[in-house]
Amino acid sequence: MSAGDPSDARVLVVMGVSGSGKSTVAAMVAEQLGWDFAEGDAMHPQANVDKMHAGTPLTDEDRWPWLDVIAAWIRSHLDAGTPGVVTCSALKRSYRDVLRAPGVVFVHVAGSGDLIEDRMSQRTGHYMPTSLLASQLATLEPPQPDEAHVTIAADRTPEQESAEVVERLALQAIPRG
Repeated sequence: MSAGDPSDARVLVVMGVSGSGKSTVAAMVAEQLGWDFAEGDAMHPQANVDKMHAGTPLTDEDRWPWLDVIAAWIRSHLDAGTPGVVTCSALKRSYRDVLRAPGVVFVHVAGSGDLIEDRMSQRTGHYMPTSLLASQLATLEPPQPDEAHVTIAADRTPEQESAEVVERLALQAIPRG
């Protein structure tokens, strides 16, 4: 963990390039903890989805409105005191700056280009083609020591990766009544 206290984690932003496994890990962490979950890809405007489906990388101008929607989800959860997990590629520091707030911790799911390309080629029904992986890897600015984050290696089962997130951040499940 860098910059910040893991006990302050109220919202996790599970980040990484497309195909890294962030959605699977995020959903498992949210389920295990009983926290709210949101899929950041579902918050993209249709124009962004169409662009990616056509194999065209998004520009910063494409991403800002999408990041604002995710930031609003984060703020609403922080303001309500409701813990949550949201996925977002958050490839650049400037993107993470839009999402960053006290209580937000980034979980970077990182893996080799070959591993991620293999994962992407095996999934079905996703609009992000493997042809965009190279642009995502080129854009990625991994979190720095002054950013509240943990990096999880995307080379194990999703169960192992999600368990590592919970353990490393010492996260607690919401008591179920």
